[in-house]
Amino acid sequence: MCMEKSPWEKAIEFHGHACPGLAMGYKAVEAALGILGYARDVDEEMVAVVENDSCSVDAIQSVLGCTAGKGNLIFRNNGKHVYTIGRRNGKAVRIALKYDVHAGAKPGATKEERMHGILNAGVNELFDIREVAIELPKKAVIFKSIQCSCCGEGVMEPKARLRDGKIVCPDCFEDYNRGW
Repeated sequence: MCMEKSPWEKAIEFHGHACPGLAMGYKAVEAALGILGYARDVDEEMVAVVENDSCSVDAIQSVLGCTAGKGNLIFRNNGKHVYTIGRRNGKAVRIALKYDVHAGAKPGATKEERMHGILNAGVNELFDIREVAIELPKKAVIFKSIQCSCCGEGVMEPKARLRDGKIVCPDCFEDYNRGW
C-alpha cells in the first residue's frame, strides 16, 4: 500500500536531506498557513518574499509551491530569516525569526537535536509574526526573446541593452562608468 508523503517528507525529498535550516523554513510555512489558510500555490495565487538564500527557502518552494520559475518566489537576500507570504486576496503575513531564538539551544546540541527542537517548537516561540499590507508583484509575463548581436544567445526583450546601436545581452554589455 502506497501512502502519501507528509509535507515535511516532501520538503526533505525536494531539498535532499533533513537539516535545521529546512526545519526553520518548514516552521515559517506553518506560521503563514496558520493565518492565510492552506492551499498550495498552483498559478501564482500566492507570493513568497524571502530575505535569505538558506536551506529554509526549499521548504517554502516545496510546501507552498512558490518557486523562482513561476515568478512567485522573490529573493531579497538581506541575510535575514524573514519571510513575507501573501495571497492575491490581499492577505499577507511577515514572519521574522526572533533574534535570540537560538539562545535556548542546548550547548553542544547536534544538528539532529537542533532540527527536532525547531520542529517541536511553537511558531510563536520561533518567530515574530504579523499581518502586513504588501503590494504583490504582477503575475509573470512571457516576453519575446531577441538575439544578442555579440554572443548570438537569446535574451528576454526587457533585459536587452543597446551598444553602438546593436542589441546585446547583459553579459555582453559593457557598463560605462568612470570609477565612481
